[in-house]
Amino acid sequence: MSRQSPFGHPFLLGFDEIEQALDRVAKAPSDGWPPYNIERLTRTELEPERLRITLAVAGFTRDQLEVSLEENQLVIRGKQQSEDKGRQFLHRGIAARQFQRAFLLADGMEVLGADLSNGLLSIDLVRPEPERIIRKIDIMARDRA
Repeated sequence: MSRQSPFGHPFLLGFDEIEQALDRVAKAPSDGWPPYNIERLTRTELEPERLRITLAVAGFTRDQLEVSLEENQLVIRGKQQSEDKGRQFLHRGIAARQFQRAFLLADGMEVLGADLSNGLLSIDLVRPEPERIIRKIDIMARDRA
């Protein structure tokens, strides 16, 4: 039994990449850690409308975090160094583990920068306003004999 695609409509042309992106997102593993927020920041006089992704990365230093743009994915990785073997824990509730979280970005999205403050890693994104392009298409007349 084949799956019916919402992009299979004859009026939707050239949306194959979007369908593939949705399939990738649906199949991506998600363990929910670290927790994150995504918020829309309204336009100001000095800055355009932006999106901000904020991850809770308490216990990670700037050197233990990596933010990269890989094709159209924003990838955030965290890797803590292994603990000193000489330490003896009576209770271990804070895990030292690594993580990778990826966000699929739409075409044209730009990463403005990243900031680590008080255990929160914030990454600002912006989508530049597209130019409105109107182009007239000439119609050729071909008489058939």
